[in-house]
Amino acid sequence: MIRAPVNPLIRCIPAFLVRFFASPYVAGDSLEKAIAVVGKLRAERGLLSTLDLLAEDIRTPEQAQQNLSTYLRMIDAVARCGLQPRERPTVSMKPSSYTTRPLQDGGDAAGSREAMFAIARRAEENGVAVTVDMESRHWTDFTLETLRQMHAEGMRHVGAVLQTRLHRTEADLEALPPGMRVRLVIGIYREPAEVALTDKAAMKERMLQFAGQLLKAGHFVEFATHDETCVRRFLGEVVPAAGVGPDRFEVQMLYGVPRDRFLADLRQKGIRARLYVPFALSWEMAIQYLRRRLDEYPAMALLVSKNLVFRR
Repeated sequence: MIRAPVNPLIRCIPAFLVRFFASPYVAGDSLEKAIAVVGKLRAERGLLSTLDLLAEDIRTPEQAQQNLSTYLRMIDAVARCGLQPRERPTVSMKPSSYTTRPLQDGGDAAGSREAMFAIARRAEENGVAVTVDMESRHWTDFTLETLRQMHAEGMRHVGAVLQTRLHRTEADLEALPPGMRVRLVIGIYREPAEVALTDKAAMKERMLQFAGQLLKAGHFVEFATHDETCVRRFLGEVVPAAGVGPDRFEVQMLYGVPRDRFLADLRQKGIRARLYVPFALSWEMAIQYLRRRLDEYPAMALLVSKNLVFRR
């Protein structure tokens, strides 16, 4: 299997230091700990959640099966949490978590679509909303085609993620099934300039533009960014221009990023706010995930350091 080498400097960071940086952003090393975290977020802060298992870079069929089994248990646990369906955590799944033949390495993603359908069906039976996450450009066609198949079979509880950095995304908006729930992000994967923007400010302008297009087309928008100015523009410019109410959108941020006061203000104004809550089945898996993210996005180390210093 062909894999991009990890930056040697990233590999040299001691595991204990990676864990130190990761701990505010990872809801523990078990499903049970993650369920406890999302319950506390809802009870104490009124925040909604999305659960995500850190389980990429799969090397063995046993790992792929373990990920599928964990997601099925996750859905069962969410269904038993005692909340109404609209208030329950949603579940985010990455197509690469269920195959040893990833598309970015020239594989055919064997087993991934079958696992995703199994998760989506279990979620449908239990009244749990699912979101199919978007990975690097190699997965975009596969992911969108899988979503279209799911919605063709009536799985309206399954939502999409679109990355505004990709040039193709505007055309992808037009091809979405009607009334889909869409998590809009700028995206973290490094992509070549011929397929994606490289300027973050331009990505955010596209985010606002695409959010308006989605709302006007009848989709539910999950506006996911930590940029408070961008969120204010979404709420103050995009939403009024689209003529929609607060039942057609929500604001999302990552668990651990210090935006407590801002999120509380949103809640006081009646805006739905949700945290994306990653967890792992071991700290070793969480550390591997963070190393890959640091390799893809070296500036992440500076952002994490600032967040640790200026927590609020």
